[in-house]
Amino acid sequence: QPDLVERLISVDISPVSTAPVSEFSAYISAMKSVKIPDGLSRSAARQLADDQLCPVVQLPQLRQFLLTNLVEVEGRYIWRVNLEAISQHLADIMNFPVFHKPFPGPALFLGGSNSPYISSKHFPEIQRLFPKAHVQYIEGAGHIVHQDKFEEFITAVLNFLPPP
Repeated sequence: QPDLVERLISVDISPVSTAPVSEFSAYISAMKSVKIPDGLSRSAARQLADDQLCPVVQLPQLRQFLLTNLVEVEGRYIWRVNLEAISQHLADIMNFPVFHKPFPGPALFLGGSNSPYISSKHFPEIQRLFPKAHVQYIEGAGHIVHQDKFEEFITAVLNFLPPP
């Protein structure tokens, strides 16, 4: 229902399947295998989880982002997100549904220059589905654009939005 949306911002994702460029399956497996003994302080638990994720999730900023989902519940540390459901439905999550009717409003595809999720090979599909789309990259940012380059991300979003 494109008539319900005035303008759209897509952050580091294209309207195509992203499964071929995704390491998410490995990240989920690594998160599921993290073992933290009960009774540790929050900082010790996060450090232990960080150490265990490090061999698979090499980017420190990505590990820190994933660790925001580690929470304490009754003295135990668990993942806030449902890793089992995500792993069972990852193919569905990583795919993009087929749409035939384009979105007529302005759209911003805002990507990190160091991320593979908005590629020039995706431009024809972006233009087909979002004819008023503008693609912009934030230099030096990876997939988690808002964490990697927060100020540049906010500036790009504010520049795209209409003035109040």
